[in-house]
Amino acid sequence: MTRIEVSTYTALIYVGGPLADAMVTARGYCDAVGLCVTVEPVSFIYTGGTTDGVRVGLINYGRFPSEPDAIFAHAERLAVMLIDDLGQESASIVATDRTVWLSNRPAKPASTNTEGA
Repeated sequence: MTRIEVSTYTALIYVGGPLADAMVTARGYCDAVGLCVTVEPVSFIYTGGTTDGVRVGLINYGRFPSEPDAIFAHAERLAVMLIDDLGQESASIVATDRTVWLSNRPAKPASTNTEGA
């Protein structure tokens, strides 16, 4: 049995939209670049409502180890595609070392932004 140990690095993309559509986008991206991701349904519950969406996961996979910056770059490119393909305004990427919110919404000054996510 082969045993390969790599440094832990994860990146999770959170975005609203239909699971089936997210899977199509993820499949196209993975086929194009040679990647493997997980796609899971999630429910977002926020002040005044709920919406369904997905969590897309990337890891430092021992069979094809990669550097954190390369994994995060894949997550960011895929998140942008998911925002566009799922008709969303934003997505969050939660990684081992940082969290990034990507948005097509007009920016608000931090002091007046009272939204949770």
